[in-house]
Amino acid sequence: MHEYLAFGSRDYWLMVLLLMFSRGMDILSTWIATPNLKLEGNPIAKKLGWRWGIPVNIAMCFGMAFWPVTAIAISTTSVLVAARNFQSAWLMRSMGEENYRDWHVSRIQETRITLYLFCLAGNTVLAAIVGVAVIYFSGELLIPLAIGLGIVTYAIAVAFYSILGVWRLRRAADRRPPRIRSVPAILVNGAALKAPLADSCACETGEYPGK
Repeated sequence: MHEYLAFGSRDYWLMVLLLMFSRGMDILSTWIATPNLKLEGNPIAKKLGWRWGIPVNIAMCFGMAFWPVTAIAISTTSVLVAARNFQSAWLMRSMGEENYRDWHVSRIQETRITLYLFCLAGNTVLAAIVGVAVIYFSGELLIPLAIGLGIVTYAIAVAFYSILGVWRLRRAADRRPPRIRSVPAILVNGAALKAPLADSCACETGEYPGK
């Protein structure tokens, strides 16, 4: 397979089909998990939405198919991302996007940041090691090289967007005013009063449980 493919050639259409399938799986898994894109971690994809995101992906499939190494690398990354999405898509859909987001935010807030980052590194660095090994042993073979690049790109993307999400969460929490919640009423001169109590716990959207 050459480094550049002629438009309309058999290998070109093969790359188009490969990209269509892999990007299609990524889009399908995203739609199942978050049909309103409230849980989408990629800010560009979230801003494009479904209306522009799908046409942009179709155009990318036809454009990137000229370069087989790039096409295979993108396809590898897309398939791995789709597999990661499918792993939790059923839970996201059954809980609902907002409920899942609030639940996920709460788990992150209750976890030490060092533990979270350590587990994230275990998830991404180990995957990157596999990709580097595939690249190293690929020699002059383009297909194994492209697959290795796709695995490494997947690991970098997961690490980047996960850290970006946590950073946004912590920044939003720092700016958010303390929550005011009520405690049981007390009697003062025969009248029932409720004393507010500050509580710093809040979810990502700025809406508090029980509000």
